[in-house]
Amino acid sequence: MTEQTFATRLNSFASRPEATWPGLKGKPTPAQLAARAATVAGLTHVDLNYPDHVVGRPDIVADIKALGLAINGLAMRYYTNPAFKLGAFTNPDAGVRREAIELTKRGIDAALSAGAPLMTLWLGQDGFDYAFQADYARLWELEIAGIREVAEYRPECLISLEYKPNEPRAYSLLADCATTLLAIRAAGAPNLGVTIDFAHSLYADEAPAFAAMLAARDSRLLGVHLNDGNGKRDDGLMVASVHTLKTLELLREIRRSDYTAPLYFDTFPDLTGLDPVRECEVNIATVRQLLRVAEQLEYDASLAAALAAQDAVEALALVNRLLLAGPVGG
Repeated sequence: MTEQTFATRLNSFASRPEATWPGLKGKPTPAQLAARAATVAGLTHVDLNYPDHVVGRPDIVADIKALGLAINGLAMRYYTNPAFKLGAFTNPDAGVRREAIELTKRGIDAALSAGAPLMTLWLGQDGFDYAFQADYARLWELEIAGIREVAEYRPECLISLEYKPNEPRAYSLLADCATTLLAIRAAGAPNLGVTIDFAHSLYADEAPAFAAMLAARDSRLLGVHLNDGNGKRDDGLMVASVHTLKTLELLREIRRSDYTAPLYFDTFPDLTGLDPVRECEVNIATVRQLLRVAEQLEYDASLAAALAAQDAVEALALVNRLLLAGPVGG
């Protein structure tokens, strides 16, 4: 098996700042966050938010590479204009829509300049909150037009759509995998694909492994965000801390696809002041162990037979035997 690479959310490393930057005034810079992330054993990549981590920071790419890390890709953030709260690509004001699209194009330019040809779009502001707030057909047309335009802008950059059921809007247009695949089909650009966030998928009431299969089958799986949650919101908990079996099933499904990009940790140690370096190292160790189990499962004929028969009892007996193997007792 090819050695798995790992990326992380850079802002996680602002957690417990006093441990690394005693006496720091204000927030740590992206370069400082990257330097802290570089101390994580096994971490290979980081992602950058655009424009937050990039604009006005001409040395950020060189700084990260000098630390021995690579840049996995960029992710758009639509916070620069308060008007984006009512929508980015779907804003009722044509001028605001144009601003969001042009901002995205500049982000794509930045991703390509960084040698990281992947732009992740989380269009969380594109949605609605009330019945009778919007013309749904019009919103959908605007969303597809915006996605198509940015995808066609520089086709050499991959554009991955990250879906989420809600937050900040009560209803997101791209709320689940199936709807996202409809949008990709409607936009029709070959460089489009899907990012599956484990916690988003859970509270979209999906089985993440099934969503990954659909994304790989009907489009391309371009990003996998690992974390965990209780299925009610985007908790950003440590990997496999709640849904161990579903995490294992997702990793097995990913191995069966042609996905070769880094696995990205989208966890929130900063919410409760966890040690972000240790948290990331434990996430990496957890995923590596689960990948070893997934590899064993891949070549097990008895699991294939149980799945073909839809025999949950035998399948779980096998999975749990591998997953829980080890000494028990004192």
